Amino acid sequence: MRQALIVWGGWEGHEPEAGARAVKSMLEEEGFAVRVENTTAAFADPAIAELSLIVPIYTMSKLAKAEEANLTKAVENGVGLGGYHGGMGDAFRESTEYQFMCGGQWVAHPGNIIDYRVNIMRRDDPIMNGIDDFAYRSEQYYMHVDPSNEVLATTTFSGEHAPWIDGVVMPVVWKRRHGKGRVFYSSLGHVAKEFEVPQMRTILRRGLVWAAR
Repeated sequence: MRQALIVWGGWEGHEPEAGARAVKSMLEEEGFAVRVENTTAAFADPAIAELSLIVPIYTMSKLAKAEEANLTKAVENGVGLGGYHGGMGDAFRESTEYQFMCGGQWVAHPGNIIDYRVNIMRRDDPIMNGIDDFAYRSEQYYMHVDPSNEVLATTTFSGEHAPWIDGVVMPVVWKRRHGKGRVFYSSLGHVAKEFEVPQMRTILRRGLVWAAR
């Protein structure tokens, strides 16, 4: 049986505990044995090197050097990493090694909660199979992203809330490799209620399964 670790915490506005419950349920339905922790100390445990998948749900906060080193080494050696929104894409702002691994970092969400569209770029990819472009209401993440990411979905900024980014096309969903490990990220999922959106839930579920070894 594949083993997964969810580590939740950080800024409460992203409802990390509720998000951890939702992700745990999805992974258990996929046949994973899931352990849930709520302290970054879990990343320093040498045993994470034997896991199939790690899911950080930990907006902002800090990662100790030993935690950062053990986590990135585990992924480089083949453990999968996957997550969503600020829980993975705006975690540990001072940890550039973590950001290097994730393939991106949040920098803004102009207009805060707004209506926008998600455009599917790789309909041939199994993660996006059967999913068409869709309307979404949440924070539209503006991110600094790694050009080596394999982008599966994007969004286009209107410029209404920041005129200088009018027409900017921004990755929303991507996958990548970090050493031997697979990494998946989706910027959708500001609060737990967004797990009720079928496209958000399906993309995340498939992406986490893809990332797991």
